[in-house]
Amino acid sequence: MASSSHPLLPPLSGKAFFIPSPHEEHNFHPHPSLQLATQVTLQSAGVGLLVSAVQNALDKHNAGAMGIFTRTGGTIGFFAAMGFSFSFVQAITANIRETDDALNGAAGGCAAGFLAGVRAKSLPMAFGACAGMGTLIGTFNAAGNALTGTNRKLLPRPEREELRQAFFKQPKHAEEVA
Repeated sequence: MASSSHPLLPPLSGKAFFIPSPHEEHNFHPHPSLQLATQVTLQSAGVGLLVSAVQNALDKHNAGAMGIFTRTGGTIGFFAAMGFSFSFVQAITANIRETDDALNGAAGGCAAGFLAGVRAKSLPMAFGACAGMGTLIGTFNAAGNALTGTNRKLLPRPEREELRQAFFKQPKHAEEVA
């Protein structure tokens, strides 16, 4: 086993190093809100550029390739704005609450959904999209940030049995009922 005094290895501490483990105590680390928001904005603007290009290719017009920016370019800005609002609100909520949980993602999803409703110029749609996106992203985060759930087969057998027993209702004993 590697020792923490090795010059090429990072020092071992009680904190999670690269990938936090569910078995370690979690220490909150503040999120750099603007840095994360800028990165996500650029990434979502790239996705918006792709969607704009597809929209431009499927429409009949005589604008040519510049139609990506002139005709459907609003899509690029919209995707960038949704990415910014989601990541910024998620990071700010995490920093204010000093926790990393599903409610941060739900708040970010609500902000992005509200922006989608505002683009549709409908306040009821903005509130509905806020509730829908917040619920969807919050549920996704609560499920372990994966569509398939966590891989419990990696846990030792006694821990899996303990989790299985804790999931089901326990029968009440006779002295508890009376």
